[in-house]
Amino acid sequence: MIRAVLTDIEGTTTSVSFVFEVLFPYARARIADFVREHAAEPEVHEQLESISAEAGRQLSEAEAIEQLIRWIDEDRKITPLKALQGMVWRQGYERGDFTGHVYPDAVRALRAWKAQGLRLHVYSSGSVLAQRLLFGHSDLGDLASLFDGYFDTRIGPKREPASYRAIAEEMSLSPGEILFLSDVEEELDAARAAGMSTTWLVRDAVPDPAAAHPQVADFDAVDPRTV
Repeated sequence: MIRAVLTDIEGTTTSVSFVFEVLFPYARARIADFVREHAAEPEVHEQLESISAEAGRQLSEAEAIEQLIRWIDEDRKITPLKALQGMVWRQGYERGDFTGHVYPDAVRALRAWKAQGLRLHVYSSGSVLAQRLLFGHSDLGDLASLFDGYFDTRIGPKREPASYRAIAEEMSLSPGEILFLSDVEEELDAARAAGMSTTWLVRDAVPDPAAAHPQVADFDAVDPRTV
């Protein structure tokens, strides 16, 4: 029996276009100035040290900024990049420069599942900070209270079964009690290999009954009780 739903964000609860047309350009345009202004602050300094560790040598501030811009342009899922992007987005949300996009069908389903007693968690390549900000400042209101927990790449890569086993352990559930929702087949493959149930969101396509994972067009078509 499913006791918890674990959901991806980009392409699942949230439009890919919001991420690529709003969030990423906003961070790219501001991350250099943000690093220069806040480099001495502990949470930023820690991420700059992590960038140097990724590079295998101590980078100057200018070199670290150059590396961040390169990672953004390559759409890399690097933990210190995601952490610093989250800090930049925090400023944007707090200033009211944008709100987080969440599909109405996702909100309907998440609220219904919460009312049914299911636990709700998020697993995204974006930092936990970025996840909390998006749902806490969504264009449909503050949705952060719907979720029991958040996971990012600090627990492991999204295409590795070990990451999903670690999440289940953190949730004190067996993998078989968790339904994972995503729009990325390789992530679903990893979750299933770890023992989780899976559902594939295909918002811009007609669901294929022969697909490797059950496909649905939106959250309205997901019923954790029948998985």
